[in-house]
Amino acid sequence: MIAACATPVQAEQLFTGTTWSAVAADDKARTVGDTVTVLIHEAASASSKLHNNSSKKTDFGGSFAAGGIDESAGLKFGGTYGGKGEVVRTEQFLARMTAQVTGLAPNGDFLIEGTQKMRVNGENTTIGVRGRIRPRDISADNVVLSSRIADAQINYDGKGFVSRSAKPGIVNRILSFLGIG
Repeated sequence: MIAACATPVQAEQLFTGTTWSAVAADDKARTVGDTVTVLIHEAASASSKLHNNSSKKTDFGGSFAAGGIDESAGLKFGGTYGGKGEVVRTEQFLARMTAQVTGLAPNGDFLIEGTQKMRVNGENTTIGVRGRIRPRDISADNVVLSSRIADAQINYDGKGFVSRSAKPGIVNRILSFLGIG
């Protein structure tokens, strides 16, 4: 009687045709098509200073005397120049995005590529990352630091009202091109 009421028990196959299903696995990228989270933290700082001084002074003089004529003349040339310039630039860029493994290098490294597009308050922002990572540089939670990407190409581009407002106007750009402004 008990056998008539029992429902059959089913189990999943561990072998699915070409691969074995893992009993316990992490979510790290392993092959082409997998994704990896890229933590971009780039900082750069540069400073350049120039100080230049020069000075030149030339004097010419002479006199002429003959009889009742007594004339003298002098000519002086002089010039000074002082110049000073300084450029200081500091940049920092932080972002977290996902990239896809697009290929495998002959040594087993992963080739990755990813793009993230955002539109916030009328600004279109695009972040792109491309490069080569070693599988061992991927953390257990599937994150790789941008400092661990070989041949890294990280692009950040923004377009919109704020970006346009930060650029100098046409008159300033012409004067700067001519060396006037």
